[in-house]
Amino acid sequence: MNLPDAIASSITLSAFGLAALVWVLALLVDLFLGTALPRLLLGLGCAFAAVGALWGLPGGSAGQAVLQLGDDPVIFHPDAAALWLMLPALLPAFFASLCGGTQHTRGWATGAALSLLGALGVYGLQDGASFLIAWEAMGFGGALMLLADHRSVQAGYDNLFMLALLEVGGVALLLAVLMLGPSLAFGTYALRWTGWGVAPALVLGLLWLAGFGAKLGLLPFYEWYPGAYGSGSGSTGALMSGIVLNAAYFALGRALLQWMGNPPWLAGFGVVVLAAGTFTAILAILYAFQQSDWRRLLAFSSAENAGVAVTALGAALIFRAGGQNMLSALAWTVGMLHLMGHSLAKGSLFLTADSAAALQGNHHLRQSAILRHAPLTLGLGAVFAVMSLAAMPPTAGFVSEWYLFQTLFHDFTLKGDGSRIALALAGAGLALTAAIALATMVKLFGVGLLGQNEEHSAQHRKHQAKLTALQTLSVLITGLAVPVFAVTLVWWLPLMQQAAWPAADAARQMTHGWLLVPLSAGFAFISPAMLVLAVPLLSLLPLWLVWGRRRFAVRRAPLWCGGEDYAAHAGATTALSFSNAMRVFYNFVYRPHNAVARQFEGKPYFLRELQFSYSQAPMFGALLFTPAVRTVEWLARRLRFLQNGLMNAYLAYIGILLVLVFGLVLVWTPPT
Repeated sequence: MNLPDAIASSITLSAFGLAALVWVLALLVDLFLGTALPRLLLGLGCAFAAVGALWGLPGGSAGQAVLQLGDDPVIFHPDAAALWLMLPALLPAFFASLCGGTQHTRGWATGAALSLLGALGVYGLQDGASFLIAWEAMGFGGALMLLADHRSVQAGYDNLFMLALLEVGGVALLLAVLMLGPSLAFGTYALRWTGWGVAPALVLGLLWLAGFGAKLGLLPFYEWYPGAYGSGSGSTGALMSGIVLNAAYFALGRALLQWMGNPPWLAGFGVVVLAAGTFTAILAILYAFQQSDWRRLLAFSSAENAGVAVTALGAALIFRAGGQNMLSALAWTVGMLHLMGHSLAKGSLFLTADSAAALQGNHHLRQSAILRHAPLTLGLGAVFAVMSLAAMPPTAGFVSEWYLFQTLFHDFTLKGDGSRIALALAGAGLALTAAIALATMVKLFGVGLLGQNEEHSAQHRKHQAKLTALQTLSVLITGLAVPVFAVTLVWWLPLMQQAAWPAADAARQMTHGWLLVPLSAGFAFISPAMLVLAVPLLSLLPLWLVWGRRRFAVRRAPLWCGGEDYAAHAGATTALSFSNAMRVFYNFVYRPHNAVARQFEGKPYFLRELQFSYSQAPMFGALLFTPAVRTVEWLARRLRFLQNGLMNAYLAYIGILLVLVFGLVLVWTPPT
């Protein structure tokens, strides 16, 4: 390493060390003082981490031993892929840190600090033991943030459900680390894994997929998303769907692309990963479309985008198995780009959700004339975020999904029919996902922000709070970062070569001048930068309309409400009416339930109030989670006698466990 690289690496590690120190300080201040200072410290730590990521790019940083764990040092060494995934997510994390935790004096900043510290460890720690500690801290911090946001019985149930599913993933990761033998260093994992037979190696791959998939929200784990996110604030959602989600994706990609190697069964395993990502994306966006709460809709959308990224990872494995390393690196890079842009767009919309709640008193998705009573900056930032999640140009979401489709269209380079069919079906599934995502984002922005129903607006006006400059600027800056991300991609995408596993040259071949290309300009190309330059020409259209108004009178008429003479607000589109057609068409997925309750005024023919409620049945609830809960309850009833309050009985239990442990040591020798 030359002197400039050594200086840059030193600055990177120092910046990350300062970030960790400041986050620990924020945790302590929140526990013992509970003032607004912890939020400022969290934001300062995010700024330090951003400096560290910038200085470490494009090649990553050198490793540094931070402490001693037994005989092995604990090394912090974030590579290039980790830094790329971390950097854009730190922008919404910065604003979420400053805006979050205002409802309660203590607790939220503690959870945020634990999540950020855990995510930093997941990005950079290089041994199994410290990695698992960081992983658990990241999940526990999220639970603390959610409980601090909403302290209720239902929020407690939702958090317990989340923690239960995350612990299933945690146990899978623990088993994976134990399977890899006595050495905990990540540098030994690839050598050990590639030397195994088919059965244990395949089981290890499935353990990594299940362990990290629990955090990413792969099916069936995505069902903890709506309840957990729905019990928290938008600031909590911005952290969990940004820097935390990206950390889980990085960890999964590292395990499958760097440690797995290229075994004979890699194509089949890649199809499994591809199918898991595709079905997750489809189911998650189907359920997102039916939500009537900002946070629950955005939660399902986060699971959908994680599924899209995992689909790209599955394609990378399939192309690698087929000997197409350049296409494999292209697919992995596209997955990273997708979650990098997603963290910006989703952070902006989660912050918008909190602003909407401040204006209307809750997070319900309804027409409340929010943009009429909010600054222009709120709508401007939100519209770019919505465009990105709807894959509309010239935003980051459009670029990454276009890249992903072009990657899947390279299925003709493979020889196996099974892999080619799998990629083609994945493309069809993602096309369905993109179409429903567009409708979902139109619903979110149209009903949630543009809706002008003055009846609801007046009803919630008494709850209205004036938005602070920080709230509106946070939405604006994170929202504007989305098109900036896409437009500037032609200049910084070639710098991702160190993160493009397994072929570094792929990143350089993803651009051609001002064009974005899938390794070849002869195959396909787009140019968000040129599109932005051409957009000013569209200003001629509104100028023509202004000129036309002088010659043609504007006719105004009341809103048409099915031919009936109703007031305009009576025919206003609701969250249910917007998506009910899809709810009926896909009733075999949703299994919808409608309930009507009537309250009468004395006599049964004087109707005083009519209450209508509706819901959709979760896909895996009755099939998987409910039987699991009943099984645990049955076991608890059968084993209740163990909790008898007798000290001698408890000592006997401990003695039996010690005998079992010593017996295991005598009869089992770990492989070398």
